[in-house]
Amino acid sequence: MLDAGCGTGRVAIELAQRGHHVVGVDLDPAMLDLARNKAPELAWIQGDLASTVVSSDTGERRLFDAAVAAGNVMIFLERGTEAAVMANIASHLRPGGALVAGFQLSDGYLALHVYDALAERNGLELEARYSTWEGAPFDGGDYAVSVHRRTG
Repeated sequence: MLDAGCGTGRVAIELAQRGHHVVGVDLDPAMLDLARNKAPELAWIQGDLASTVVSSDTGERRLFDAAVAAGNVMIFLERGTEAAVMANIASHLRPGGALVAGFQLSDGYLALHVYDALAERNGLELEARYSTWEGAPFDGGDYAVSVHRRTG
C-alpha cells in the first residue's frame, strides 16, 4: 500500500501492523523523522506527491494494490498541484487498485466534484463514498471518504 502524505506514519504503521506492506511518502522531513523513529522497519520516502516516483529495486515505477490519502491530504496540498498529485498517485496503482482518500468539504478547499473529475481523468472510477472512516453513509455533509478504483 502507498500512504500518500503519510505525515508521522500513524496510518502506515497501523496498516503494517495489520499485515500490509506499506510505503509512506511525505514532503515534510520533520514528520518523516517521527515516522522513522516509530517504525524504522518501514519504507519512508521524502518527496512531493506531485512528482515523486516510488521505484522498485529494479528502478521501475512501483505499482500498489491500494493508496490511501488520509488526514485531509488532498486539501493541504499546495494549491494548483491537485491534478498532478492525482495523476501521480493514480500512476502508482495497479489495474483494479484503489485510492481511498478522506477530506474536509469546506468553501475555499478542493470541491468534491473537482476531486471526482480529477480521479476520472486519471482512470479512477468512484466505487463508494462515506461520510466517516468508519463507513457511515455519505450524507452530503462536510466530510467525505471516497474510494476510487483504477479501471483497465
